[in-house]
Amino acid sequence: MSFTVYTRYELLRTFRNRRFLLFAFGFPLVLYVLIAAPNRHVHDLNGSGLSAPLYFMVGLLAFGTMTAMLSSGARIAAERAVGWNRQLRITPLSPRTYFRTKVLTGYAMSFGTIGLLYAAGVALGVRLAADDWLKMTWLILVGLIPFAALGIFIGHVVTPESIGPVIGGSTALLAFLGGVWFPLGSHGVLVNIGRALPSYWLVQAAHVGVGGSGWGTNGWLVIAAWAVGATILARRAYVKDTKKA
Repeated sequence: MSFTVYTRYELLRTFRNRRFLLFAFGFPLVLYVLIAAPNRHVHDLNGSGLSAPLYFMVGLLAFGTMTAMLSSGARIAAERAVGWNRQLRITPLSPRTYFRTKVLTGYAMSFGTIGLLYAAGVALGVRLAADDWLKMTWLILVGLIPFAALGIFIGHVVTPESIGPVIGGSTALLAFLGGVWFPLGSHGVLVNIGRALPSYWLVQAAHVGVGGSGWGTNGWLVIAAWAVGATILARRAYVKDTKKA
């Protein structure tokens, strides 16, 4: 099976699942509208100098894209439950093609989340320089690499019955420790833990939209280390799982 054929199949299957799309795209969008719309005319939220629509858009970008990328684990777990992995074994599909397609599908979901939140933000009055939009988006996409591998890993080690709580719990914990919902400050145990997690740097990428500087050397090293480590774990889990299939 070629990369083009398999990717086309995966994208069509994913975007035809209306129930899945409703949750993946609808939850962060509805949450944003419910929070930001009533405060659309607040231009200095809690003395931060930031408008409420911009502040909440940036916060939900990290959460929404992280959720979209990790959701690949739910699709993989469902495939394992119906024996799809067993069917893939009798095709000439290579592990590289499998991984590339899963990552590409995760990014397609993330692009959808980014586009919807950007559109909602602009509709509520968010205005940024073109350079800020581009830099914020670029860093978010890079920061999602570890989550792409983590989603594949989780999908191959967790049963379909428990995949929902595992992904939901993992996302909530990473969001909490990464500073999605509140600033972690400049020192202390929480910020030290946060700086060692990819979710923290995903939040910093989104904060470019509110005047943040993005990543320094430490941020790039953390993202690279997590990307390599999660990819190794994902590949091992895939090989082990397909041997049992």
